[in-house]
Amino acid sequence: MQLSKRITGLTGGGSDGWDVYYRAKQMHRDGKDITHLTIGEHDIGTDRSILDAMHAAALAGHTGYAMFNGNTNLRERVAARVTERTGVRTTPDNVLITPGGQSGLFATHSATCDEGDKALFIDPFYATYPGTIRGVGAAPVAIQARADRLFQPDPADIAARADGAKSLLVNSPNNPTGVIYSRETMEGIARVCRDHALWLISDEVYDTQVWHGEHLSPRMLPGIEAQTLVIGSLSKSHAMTGSRLGWVIGPEEAIAHIGNLATHTTYGVPGFIQEAACFALDQGPAFEAAVAAPFRRRRDLVLQLVEGQNTVRAIPAEGAMYVMLDIRATGLSGEAFANRLLDAHHVAVMPGESFGTAAAGHVRVALTVADDRLAEAVGHILSLAASLAG
Repeated sequence: MQLSKRITGLTGGGSDGWDVYYRAKQMHRDGKDITHLTIGEHDIGTDRSILDAMHAAALAGHTGYAMFNGNTNLRERVAARVTERTGVRTTPDNVLITPGGQSGLFATHSATCDEGDKALFIDPFYATYPGTIRGVGAAPVAIQARADRLFQPDPADIAARADGAKSLLVNSPNNPTGVIYSRETMEGIARVCRDHALWLISDEVYDTQVWHGEHLSPRMLPGIEAQTLVIGSLSKSHAMTGSRLGWVIGPEEAIAHIGNLATHTTYGVPGFIQEAACFALDQGPAFEAAVAAPFRRRRDLVLQLVEGQNTVRAIPAEGAMYVMLDIRATGLSGEAFANRLLDAHHVAVMPGESFGTAAAGHVRVALTVADDRLAEAVGHILSLAASLAG
């Protein structure tokens, strides 16, 4: 029997970008001690108080069907959080609860794109972006953010590809680069979306991990709120990656229709997880800052180590839980360097090529292990790069 072209073509006919990660996991299963600096998984785990709240909610009976679009008490809390953080009035009718940010990506592209429509996104990109777009039947179109611009997208480049497109997906603070889009960049992006009638889909799951400058949600800009959909999540802000609790913020009509999609796909998020999410949000900004603090400290540690040599260059890591390193002086691709590093030193990093073509010759370092182990791993990166460049 033949499978659908949509599902068999999800990765575009090539690698899904996770080859080094898969190889590192297999080496770990084979008994090798691997330092994993690949995925954005907190090393602290979900706080015990949140797990206790989840357990209590399950025992209290929140194990049946929940509201498909999210329980009212959680949508109220998310709306209040967004209003407080952005200054843009947000009500529960502007909020849809989803099983994580990835579900929000799929839902927003389902809402904005028909079969065959062009959907724009910025390269470098989180690895699932093009597959998500293909999954809804749209055609992914990458807009390169160049290394010589420190990976700030150029609105002119977006405008040049915007004719006939339906949506533009942006991500700031950015995974994989750690770059935060400047006000000038974001205003230019909003202008292009207004001029070309594009839906602006803003992935903001790293909005609590800001190390330098400020995070600007495009809903805060004049004249763009009515065509903006924002994706948020508790995965990074509260170390709740496995709980799969996210949301979409947008105009009421759009949110109502995306709620219909939830009825026909996810059927909602378990009630005991939603109750735990309410508890987590009630802990306030101080709790979120404590979850983020190790990544700020480790970011500073990596930048200090990189400053002590002249082979590897760090992309300014303004936010998120990663540092992108330029290793082009070695003469190797990011993939070749990552494989060499894994074989020689048992340190696993993600090649820049896993996130598109714009970051070729780079590697992404996830700041997700203890400081001393991270420093040792970065030392191996720098020594390997120096030996290759020499």
